Amino acid sequence: MSVRNDETLLETAPADGARPAPHADAKTAARRGGPRLVVLLPLLIFLGLAGVFLYQLLAGNDPKEIPSVLVGKTAPMTVLPALAGATLADGTPTPGLDLSGPGDGRPVLVNVFASWCAPCREEHPLLMQLARDKRFRLVAINYKDKPENALAFLKSLGDPYAAIGVDEKGAATIDWGVYGVPETFLVAPDGEILYKQTGPFTPDSIETGLMPAVEKALKREPKARAATS
Repeated sequence: MSVRNDETLLETAPADGARPAPHADAKTAARRGGPRLVVLLPLLIFLGLAGVFLYQLLAGNDPKEIPSVLVGKTAPMTVLPALAGATLADGTPTPGLDLSGPGDGRPVLVNVFASWCAPCREEHPLLMQLARDKRFRLVAINYKDKPENALAFLKSLGDPYAAIGVDEKGAATIDWGVYGVPETFLVAPDGEILYKQTGPFTPDSIETGLMPAVEKALKREPKARAATS
């Protein structure tokens, strides 16, 4: 019996120096490597995003200033109903938002706001100041808000808008690429978006970002409104 066992072991054991077939090694490595890649994928994505933000900081850029794909494109021809109860300085009802035509020939500053948005409250005093600049019209899209809350917000902090469009379900702002509030767009008389502010305005962003864009808009050669892209 012992001899047979020894013979069996000798027959089944690989010869000295023999290795499994190469294709067997590859299959085993793939099976072992697959789960590792799945586990490491979130970490790799995080490191990639962290690298982008680190580059922005080292380059002296504000990570909040995310370029918009709409800058240089034609603004959506948004038409929205008015905010009931809102009034202009002369007591007349504030009109709804209508960007379907050329307007009065001035650039339009479109501010997306909501009463539940804390940064909107922070930037509101700056909007009140901007409303005094008659070189452009300041209008608003009220985003996913209750009309009564939006009205109370404006009555409490002041109403700087020449027109307010109510987008209670947030459908219209999809066309603008809005993913948070506040966001603000400067639209030339021909409909081209010249500038976007992501997040609340600050004195610095107005001085170094918005105002140069306004000057650029005022110096543009008059032309017909482009078709919506």
